[in-house]
This record gives sequence, C-alpha cells and structure tokens, in this order.
Amino acid sequence: MEDQLYREQILDHYKRPHNFGRVEQPDLEFEDTNPFCGDEQHVTIRLDRQGRVAEVAFEGQGCAISTAATSLLTDELVGKTREELLAIPKEEVLDLLGIEISATRMKCAMLGLKVVKSAGLGQPAEWEDEGEQGDPEAERARDAI
Repeated sequence: MEDQLYREQILDHYKRPHNFGRVEQPDLEFEDTNPFCGDEQHVTIRLDRQGRVAEVAFEGQGCAISTAATSLLTDELVGKTREELLAIPKEEVLDLLGIEISATRMKCAMLGLKVVKSAGLGQPAEWEDEGEQGDPEAERARDAI
C-alpha cells in the first residue's frame, strides 16, 4: 500500500512538477541530459545575500522518475548554501522518491541532483556511474505505472 502512495506522488510530481520554470537572473545555472534515454533538465538558482538558495526552478523533459525526482529535490533546496547543495547524497533523492529504483532508472533518478551539483560548482560535476544502460522504451512503458 505504501508503495502505491509513493507511485501516486511520483505521478503527481510528473504531471504537475513543483518549481517548474526559470528563475530570472539566476546566480547558479546548469543543464544536462541523460544520454541513455534523452531526459533533459535545466536548473536555475538565485541566492540571497547570505549565499543561501532563495529561489530555484527547473525545466526540461523526461520520464516520470526524472521529472518527479527533480521536482521533489527542488522542494528541499531553499535555504541551503552552495556547500550544502554539493553535499546532498544520492540517498536523499532515493528517499524522496520512496520506491525501489532499478539500475537502468538510476541515471533518470539522479539527473536532477547531478544538475544541481553542477550548478553549484559552475561546471559539470564529477559523476560516478549511477546505473547501466537499458531499454528506455521498456522502462518508459513500465514508468506508466
């Protein structure tokens, strides 16, 4: 039953993502893609005078997991420093999603975090291999939940 609630949350964030759009005059910005399935995410962040996230937005296109993960993640970012953005572990994103993520979907789930960390660095973040190449069409069909 709990798994079903998380699936509904993922679909809700996919259909109506939070923080979707662009921040005007961002201090931090980055975009990237998942070459395995074509997901694209672009994150813009405005910092306040203390160097904390004051506003965050993202745009792009992708599967339900990618969009929902970025939507859920951006809900958690306001008030964090750049250093805190860089320290967010992948487990935090997985906890926000609340369901088991297959190896072929891991890159989808982590794209938003990779883009946020890259924005914090001002360059592409060093990124360990977070999954394996799979059949994106089969995964999308399964994504329909």
